[in-house]
Amino acid sequence: MATPTPATLAPLAERADAPSVLPPLAAGGLTWRPATVDDAGTLLDLRNTVAEADGEPYRETLEELREILGAPWQRLGTDSVLGLDEAGALRAYGYVETMPGDTTRVRAFLWGAVHPDRRGEGIGRELFAWQEARARQLLAATGTALPGRIAGFLEDTAPATKVRLYERAGFAPRRYYSDLERDLRDLAAHPLPVVEPEGGLRLLPLDDAHDDAARLAHNDAFRDHWGSEPQTREQWRSGRATYAPEWSFVVVDPEPDVAALLADPRTDAETADALRAGEPLVVGYHVAARYEADFAVRGYPFGYTDILGVRRAYRGRKVAVALLAAGMRAFAADGMAVAALDVDTQNPSGAHGLYASLGYTTRHGSRLLTIEL
Repeated sequence: MATPTPATLAPLAERADAPSVLPPLAAGGLTWRPATVDDAGTLLDLRNTVAEADGEPYRETLEELREILGAPWQRLGTDSVLGLDEAGALRAYGYVETMPGDTTRVRAFLWGAVHPDRRGEGIGRELFAWQEARARQLLAATGTALPGRIAGFLEDTAPATKVRLYERAGFAPRRYYSDLERDLRDLAAHPLPVVEPEGGLRLLPLDDAHDDAARLAHNDAFRDHWGSEPQTREQWRSGRATYAPEWSFVVVDPEPDVAALLADPRTDAETADALRAGEPLVVGYHVAARYEADFAVRGYPFGYTDILGVRRAYRGRKVAVALLAAGMRAFAADGMAVAALDVDTQNPSGAHGLYASLGYTTRHGSRLLTIEL
């Protein structure tokens, strides 16, 4: 059967089956209100308490959470709730997030949890129903005929009760992700490859002059990845609390064949405009992050490859391996014990084979569960 296209789909407002009224939140005797950025401190305590109880391999910082809550596209007043007990202590939270750059499929992501001490009272069940209902309202309100998706992530260590919440609501696992690591503590025994990108391409630090060009490369590189949507400038520049420019690199084509690229139907409009304007052409990028709050959880310091990608027209020219090697050298020079990254297990670019060849092994896993509309 052919995959439905917007031309063959009914309006999303019909497919979303959005309720006119959100379901009530009454379990556990909690008082509910929307979140604000000023709640970041108390929300941080709850999120990290949940992460520890559920064996999640990360912790957040106040700066990270303030960035998440303060993102320009967040609508906390209508799309979030906090559940407080009689003493005013935060015991549950939930919010729904939609992204401004979605152009081929509109998505609504569910984020939320209940304090471990208050589980088993029906709070999570009611909260999850509220989130799903709000997600359906948000998708219906887009006024589009694009495909829609309601989605949530679960770590492999997630409690069975949370997994059952998704299953009972009709969510199905669509994608699996692996958290990979490569040890950097004995490079004499396990050296990093010395690789230069081919064909006159240049490896450079990722600086402000190449930042938006890296975004355009990312949008091209991930166009053939399941679940990916283009990022706007606003999205690309957000969430920089953990960004590590000293570990980040780009590969640039100093003399691109502009005429050929402009004639190529695969060249997107934003890249075409940048080429006409004479702006640099980034063909690959390695954006790294320093998650210092996670060092104690893992038991050692690590450098993290947040995003790695290569433009489709430039694959096969050793761009990815040159970027990864540069990143790992930067991690090691800064005293990091391992290099880490996360990858879709069904990545279409053959990334798993590349990582395995460089010594990466699996440490942890997660999955994405969705309702497709």
